[in-house]
This record gives sequence, structure tokens and C-alpha cells, in this order.
Amino acid sequence: MDNKLIAQQRADQIRAFNNEVKMLEDEKVLTLEPPQREAVAQYHQSLLKTLSNQFDIDTSDREKQLSSGMKIASFLGALAMAASVFFLFYQFWGYLTTPAQVSVLVLAPLLTLGLTYFIAQYETTGYFAKLLAMVSFVCFILNLSMLGQIFNITPSDKALLVWAAYGFLLAYAFDVRLLLAMGIMCLAAFIAARVGSWSGMYWLYMGERPENFLLPALVIFSLPTWINQKPYSGFAPVYRVAGCLLFLIPVLVLSSWGGASYLDFPDAVIEGFYQLTGFVVSGALVATGIKKHWSDVVNTGNVFFVLFLYTKLFDWWWEIMPRYLFFLVIALCSLLLLFVYKRIRHHSQLTGEHHV
Repeated sequence: MDNKLIAQQRADQIRAFNNEVKMLEDEKVLTLEPPQREAVAQYHQSLLKTLSNQFDIDTSDREKQLSSGMKIASFLGALAMAASVFFLFYQFWGYLTTPAQVSVLVLAPLLTLGLTYFIAQYETTGYFAKLLAMVSFVCFILNLSMLGQIFNITPSDKALLVWAAYGFLLAYAFDVRLLLAMGIMCLAAFIAARVGSWSGMYWLYMGERPENFLLPALVIFSLPTWINQKPYSGFAPVYRVAGCLLFLIPVLVLSSWGGASYLDFPDAVIEGFYQLTGFVVSGALVATGIKKHWSDVVNTGNVFFVLFLYTKLFDWWWEIMPRYLFFLVIALCSLLLLFVYKRIRHHSQLTGEHHV
């Protein structure tokens, strides 16, 4: 866990402590003597000031709201800047000579990387450095793809691996979860392309066989267990959610489109197999997430369990039931799921009390 995250958690604890003390005093449960109150207040004020100066954390609800707005603005700005660079290249590309084109392509990612590193040394919030890191990643993608066009190089899936490596480099160097997700997608696409190539498929058509993504999903989901992600805030959930999506989305597609599978069985058998797989895997993810306190995995598993359930209900009853009855069944199923989750939550609370 990085130092900034630890500092933010400490500030949140101080704010929660002060709120709890106020409530206890209002209810006549606890009363601090004036010297004690003053000593605690001075200590907290000094500590918060130190943490704020060192790590630029949020020390109030207002600052947290402003930080959320800054994150959204930074994300949108990064996307807009990347799109601007992309279209700028194509707008003036035809006016440049080949040596000038090569020079621009080589220098663009290097210059943006250097500028990102320079700004990261002086900007404590990291918003501008993350924005420039995104631009550097886009420049690097343009570098390889357009150099291939200039010199008429046959497209290769190896470019995906290089893009993934650069995305991971930027993500870990500047703590950018968006770039981590993009690096993961490039890595998943590379593994899927290789799996497709082993079956005799041209790598660009890897998406025609959703099963190509099942292996990279397992690799990506398990990466945080091989490589410690605690020094980086929020990286482990990104790996886990990406792995879940890369596995469950193809399974969801195959549960309704058996013809896209490698399996040599009737479509109905394949679809039934993947429907069962979807229920089992999403349910197992919910159970594993609850056990390991992975809320991201629990939420993803819940969403896909419901999707598989409603998809199956649609296949069964949409054509034969009146519309009002079909949606009544959906509502009753939702209430049943609500009851089950409530029972699980109650059991978890009892288990927690027992351990305490």
C-alpha cells in the first residue's frame, strides 16, 4: 500500500474519530476535559497539516468532492488530449517527408515520457503527470502502427505485447490505473491472438472465437497473487475485475452463440454448457470475493450471475408468457435474490461477531 493511500486513510480515521466523539458527547456517553480536547485537537491539526503538505491528501469532505471532480476532469482531459494527438497526426501527415515522419514518430513518445517524468517530480497531485502519461502511450501506439505503414511492414501481434509493456511501464511509474487497464487489454489481446494462431486462425480474427480470451482471463486474474500489488493503490482490483470481465463476457456470448465455439458439439449443447459455466463461475466469484473481502469481485460476480439468470429466463419464457407475467417473474426472482443476499449478509455479521 503506497504512502499517500496510508496518509489518506489516517486522515479519514481522524475525521471519523472526531465525528464519533461529538456524537458520544451529545448522547452524554463520553466527556473530554478541556485540556484533553485541546491536546487532541492540536495533535490532529498538526498531523493533518504535515500529511497534507507531504502527500496532498483530502482533509475534509469538501476537499474529497473537489478531488473527485479533478479526477473526472483529468480522465476526460487525458482522453481528449490523446484524441487530439491522434487526429493531429493524420491531419498534417501527408505534408511531411518520410524522414520528418519517422523523426516525429520516434521523438513524440520520448518527449512526452520525459515531460511526464519532469512534471511528476514537481506536481504532488499527479493529475497532470497522469494526463501526459496517457498522451505518451497514445504516441507510442501511433509510433509502431504508422512506422509499419510507412515501411510496409506486415502487421504482427507482437506489437500488442510491446504496447502492453509500455502501458505497464507508465502505469507503475506514475500510478495510473487507466494505463494499467489498457496494458492489461493489450496483453489479453496478445495472448488471445497467440491462442487463435495455434488453432490455425489469422491473429486479427481472434475475436471471432470468444474462447481465445479464456486463457488470458485466468492469467490476468491470478497476476496479483504472483506479483505483490500492495505498494500500488487500486492495482489489484483492476487485475481482478479485468480477469473477470475477460472470462465472463465470452462465456455470456457463447451461452447464446454456440456456433462461435471450438467445441465440436451441437450448438444447443454448447450453449447449455456455457450457461451452466456462467452460473457456476459467477457464483464462485461471489463466494470467493466474500471470503477474501474482494468487493470488486463480489460486485462483478453478482452482475453476471443476474445477467445469466435473466438471459436464461428470457430464453425460456419470453415467447410463451404474456409480457406482464414475464416481468412479474423477473420481479419475483429479484426479490428472491434480495432475500438470499440478506441471509448471507446476516450470516456474515453473526460470523464476524463470533470471531470478535
